[in-house]
Amino acid sequence: MRAIQVSELGGPEVLRPVETEAPRPGPGEVAVDVVWAGVNFAEVKARSEGYRVTSLPFVPGLEVSGRVRELGEGVEGFAVGQEVAAMSGGGSYAEVAVVPAATVFPVPEGVGLRAAATLPTVLPTAHALVHEVGRLRAGESVLVQGAAGGVGTAVGQIARLAGAGAVYGVVSSEAKAAYAREHGYDDVFLTGSFAEDVRRATGGRGVDLVLDPVGGETLRRGLEALALFGRLVSYGNAGGEEPWRVGQPELYPGARSVAGFSILGLASGAPQALRDLATRAFALAADGRVRLPVTAEFPLSEAAQAHHLMESRTSTGKLLLRVG
Repeated sequence: MRAIQVSELGGPEVLRPVETEAPRPGPGEVAVDVVWAGVNFAEVKARSEGYRVTSLPFVPGLEVSGRVRELGEGVEGFAVGQEVAAMSGGGSYAEVAVVPAATVFPVPEGVGLRAAATLPTVLPTAHALVHEVGRLRAGESVLVQGAAGGVGTAVGQIARLAGAGAVYGVVSSEAKAAYAREHGYDDVFLTGSFAEDVRRATGGRGVDLVLDPVGGETLRRGLEALALFGRLVSYGNAGGEEPWRVGQPELYPGARSVAGFSILGLASGAPQALRDLATRAFALAADGRVRLPVTAEFPLSEAAQAHHLMESRTSTGKLLLRVG
């Protein structure tokens, strides 16, 4: 089968096409004939920094859509040929991917395989940030870092559906700001001045909820943008800075709170909770309430170009690799 393999950490050029034997599923696993594979920033960090990489070489890729090829021992509830979307710990940049059965989901009715590839990690993450972890209440305001990315695009729509009083985004360019305003955001601020812009937009009050995948100094400034009793949810460290530690001096004066979320952590530590979360999240896509645009797609052999685009920080929405 064709796959994209990383034999050494580095830039996009280390993503090299190879021919290799198709993997077989073990107990509790499902082999999927991949039609589409999602491209995520976590895969950029895996390729460049070894994020969650246990050994070299490896095949990157966290999410796929396709058809069930083979069921491992003990797997029930799926049939060979069935259309599914799945999340894995890696291996999705390939014609065949083996994934844990607990993270395989039937493609919702009315959702094609191309759209289904956008769902496995992005939509459950966005749902959890707004509801299960962020606990947004009707009338509250939310500030979303990376508002034009895949998760940010979904969050803007889900927060609006949840009755948010105001949905603000933070992006790195005016082009991204225009995109975010088309997907649920009331106003969008640029990275360099967002804390001051939030205070200005809210009359000095701040926002009730901040969602931050960047970390470091951006997280610290997000805390400063919180209103009294505000919450911040950290779900990544995309900025690559030394993790910023939060303590009593930052939290006590404004009665603020900080929480964390990792979709991969949930998959490994609480797979049933992930299934329940995904069921709620996918329902939003199945009936059209949330749409995640695919803004660029590449053939599998051009995975390096997809990573180049994502690292340029100019991409919006969701990037896909066309495999099958």
